[in-house]
Amino acid sequence: MAFGCANTPKDTTPWVNLFDGKTLNGWHQKGGEAKYEVKDGAIVGSTVHDTPNSFLTTDKMYGDFILELDYKVDSTMNSGIQIRSNSFLYYKDGRVHGYQVEIDPSERAWSGGIYDEARRGWLSTMDNNPEAQKAFKQNDWNHYRIEAIGDTIKTWINNVPASHLIDDKTATGFICLQVHSIKPDKKAGTEIIWKNIKILTDSVSKYSKKSSLTPINTKNNLTVDEAKNGWKLLWDGKTTNGWRGAKLDAFPAEGWKIEDGVLSVLSSGGAESRAGGDIVTNELFGDFELSVDFKLTPGANSGIKYYVDTEINKGDGSSIGLEYQILDDDLHPDAKLGNHEGSRTVSSLYDLIKADVNKPINPVGEWNTAYIISKNNHVEHWLNGVKVLEYERKSDDYRKLVSESKYVKWPNFGELDKGQILLQDHGDLVSFKNIKIRPIK
Repeated sequence: MAFGCANTPKDTTPWVNLFDGKTLNGWHQKGGEAKYEVKDGAIVGSTVHDTPNSFLTTDKMYGDFILELDYKVDSTMNSGIQIRSNSFLYYKDGRVHGYQVEIDPSERAWSGGIYDEARRGWLSTMDNNPEAQKAFKQNDWNHYRIEAIGDTIKTWINNVPASHLIDDKTATGFICLQVHSIKPDKKAGTEIIWKNIKILTDSVSKYSKKSSLTPINTKNNLTVDEAKNGWKLLWDGKTTNGWRGAKLDAFPAEGWKIEDGVLSVLSSGGAESRAGGDIVTNELFGDFELSVDFKLTPGANSGIKYYVDTEINKGDGSSIGLEYQILDDDLHPDAKLGNHEGSRTVSSLYDLIKADVNKPINPVGEWNTAYIISKNNHVEHWLNGVKVLEYERKSDDYRKLVSESKYVKWPNFGELDKGQILLQDHGDLVSFKNIKIRPIK
């Protein structure tokens, strides 16, 4: 025994305790009204009825880190550890959202999986990891190690690799201990207990561990829930398959670049459709949901058009269709133009309807997510998870807006039952990725 102790390597990792073992100093509660208290050197969370998910949240925000903790959970309870999570008033009235490392004592046994709370749903499940599923100890203490470094999140349960995810949706946020909401027929007062909560934020790469798992990469790939719900990739992240020039039979030979899973229209001096020109899908779409990540450069202009018919406007300029505007509102002069005030700002319906002025736009140089849904002629534009405008295609109000716009010269503008999706070349460097669509039948 003496020999064994003498040869046990000492942990020299410069951990910092997130929990002092006595108080909840450094933490505050968000979301629901579940009960959190300190007992016997541990944090105890208890379920209550008639309240949404509850989150005991760190006061500090964390980007890159390694987190370790122990927990014991009631066998009837679902829970999780939120990481890189946030709460903004503009997003679902402040609802906590972000990555969650699942705690799942049910027969499904997805503990250690990664769920995107209040956003995209499941990112990494345990279906193909039976070793991690078996590693969970029912009605006993379990140990988690969670590494979040750059765009990579790795988890271990009781030293068994559980998840290996590459995803760059969110780079920083708080850490939370979740007590899940319960249904009326479930017993209130069931508990989850956490202890030995410690974090490392310095020299994290030095202390990172290798995982034996093949990583799940969400870039230009469907998530678990997207695949289940009928989404498909509109761009494969590598080739020009499925796309052509709006006024060509093939993809443009110049003016566009594919590199590292990013599709970029190149700068050519700001002129509309003068270099490579717009690109459009080969396929036509009627009702749909569309999601596109985009990144602006200073002063840039572009757009996502839908219900496009490339047979309209064979001359100079862009092909004709309804446009989700992509623009640097601060530096591009178009932000102050338009037949309807503000209708050429980012995420607006170009030249027709101004997006909500309180829209949550990320700074130039960072990625933003555009989302468009069109169903039974009801159309909505969303930006970074927040609805910024809606309208009824083919309605009297819509037609009046068109009559007052630059589109008045195009008969029945925007009223096609089916059309192409278009990415615009406006002569400025703008990048796209994660281009996905769900046809609505």
